[in-house]
Amino acid sequence: MLKVLVTGGGGMIGQKLAAHLGVHGLNGSSVLQVTLADIGFPDDGAPGIETVANVAETGTMSRLAAGCPDVIFHLASVVSGEAEQDYAKGWDTNMSPMWELLEALRERHEASGGEYVPRVVFTSSIAVFGGPFPDRIGDGFLTAPQTSYGAQKAVCELMLGDASRKGWVDGISIRLPTVCVRPGKPNRAASGFFSGIIREPLNGEEAVLPVEDTVRHWVSSPRAAVGFLLHAANLDTSRLEGRRSLNMPGISCTVAEQIEALGRAAGADAVRLVRREPDPEIMKIVSTWPRDFEPTRAIKLGFRAERDFDQIIRIYLEDDYVIR
Repeated sequence: MLKVLVTGGGGMIGQKLAAHLGVHGLNGSSVLQVTLADIGFPDDGAPGIETVANVAETGTMSRLAAGCPDVIFHLASVVSGEAEQDYAKGWDTNMSPMWELLEALRERHEASGGEYVPRVVFTSSIAVFGGPFPDRIGDGFLTAPQTSYGAQKAVCELMLGDASRKGWVDGISIRLPTVCVRPGKPNRAASGFFSGIIREPLNGEEAVLPVEDTVRHWVSSPRAAVGFLLHAANLDTSRLEGRRSLNMPGISCTVAEQIEALGRAAGADAVRLVRREPDPEIMKIVSTWPRDFEPTRAIKLGFRAERDFDQIIRIYLEDDYVIR
């Protein structure tokens, strides 16, 4: 039986991942023991052993690692806006648990005589990059984050890479684009409006746009994000040649192009529900984020995303759209 641990398993991506595992299995195995760890879970959630756990509490990650999972998807974190506003909470939740997890896995590796080497897939972020940016960010561009959230993700990448070099784990960090259109209610992510300006108008509700519509950003769908995780779990990591952090593919588009796609999907009445209300704090955070990528390594390794933003809206309508 393949044992899988998903931290952040109660969140949107964690739930979609667990639902996929429940139907399709993982890495050729259909017999899984999936443990979902989070501070809470939705009613009638995805299949798995639900474990209420706060990764920021000392001892939590050690307890989760005690079962020696074969594959660990480490998704748990606080979002960008919250990490920027609450400095201590950001580091306690986004960085410290990775250290505790890797130390716990090292102890189990050594206790097994080196036999236990789990695959660890970490959801990093394009926030690890900071300006000034080239027109397109290639695989060799330096990580120089300009937010606390980005710094926390970058530190975790380095820790996971070093533990993998030591042979205690077999890790890979995937730098996710901003994931949209996210279903459900808005969260405290500074990037939340990228989903909100599509999701709310599709439900006949007003959405606030806190930045100029000339803002360009790198995005992919929740379906693509789950695909990245699954592919990373099955990837021959020797092909990474020691560079264990990857920029995921996505779509570079402006807010104006998003709104144009909304109009094609739902008409002019939906577009009129997008209300411009500049927010200097969000504008400041978003201005530090990269806008376009050339993810050559990831594409060569088989990672795939959408072709255009119209496809992202279609995926939302197929997978998550619910009339409120």
